[in-house]
Amino acid sequence: MLHGEPSWSFIWRRTIPPLVDAGYRCIAPDHAGCGRSDKPSDFDWYTLERHIAITGSLLEELDLRDVTLVVHDWGGMIGLTLAVAHPERIARAVVLDTVLDPTEVWMSKRWVEFRDFVERTDDIPVGWVMRATCHNDPGDEVIAGYDAPHLGPESKVALRALPLSIPRVDETPAEARQLLEALRRDTRPMRVIWGQNDTILNLASAERLAAAIGRRVDETIPGAGHGLPEDQGEELGKRIAAWLAEVRPVA
Repeated sequence: MLHGEPSWSFIWRRTIPPLVDAGYRCIAPDHAGCGRSDKPSDFDWYTLERHIAITGSLLEELDLRDVTLVVHDWGGMIGLTLAVAHPERIARAVVLDTVLDPTEVWMSKRWVEFRDFVERTDDIPVGWVMRATCHNDPGDEVIAGYDAPHLGPESKVALRALPLSIPRVDETPAEARQLLEALRRDTRPMRVIWGQNDTILNLASAERLAAAIGRRVDETIPGAGHGLPEDQGEELGKRIAAWLAEVRPVA
């Protein structure tokens, strides 16, 4: 289960129990620079390629096989790249509110506003940003949970580096085009689930992504914004478990 930004594995806390109850093992790492992971202070250290490599090393070190990837936001770019690179380990994927083509994010006014805000500040208010991504107010206690691992600007370098690394381009870069083409040819099971009220990557974005990888939007979840696992975590877990019961029954 690969989270996005500026969240950490805390976002999966209500999605995991229905899956565990259904008999599945869940692994929810924190990306480097996020949550409880180490937080290098070098801005240039944080690249998409390094995040992909680190997450790939986790697959190998734990010798994970028959994996169901659940990817959200930045987790989509990281995880689906790994899915193409490691078909012997990754058997299927659940795609949540993410984007693979950088031209797509520049179509979102809210993302552009966020990116401009990140460029102006060294101290990203993690909880405030998380609250803004959700359709439902999570409440102060939950927001404090998102803030907990990031106590000052020195612990938030990754949270600035990743959004600022997205190029402002007018056409799909070659790397993204190759990834989309590889996913379009891929026959492994994949489920696309979206927050019905996502105002950052709206349902039109969902449709474009699904079409680009030869899929469709399989489900939308009401009462959920871009922060889908936070807004409707338990419902999301139940829906993933129901899908897995069809494509990968527990032995």
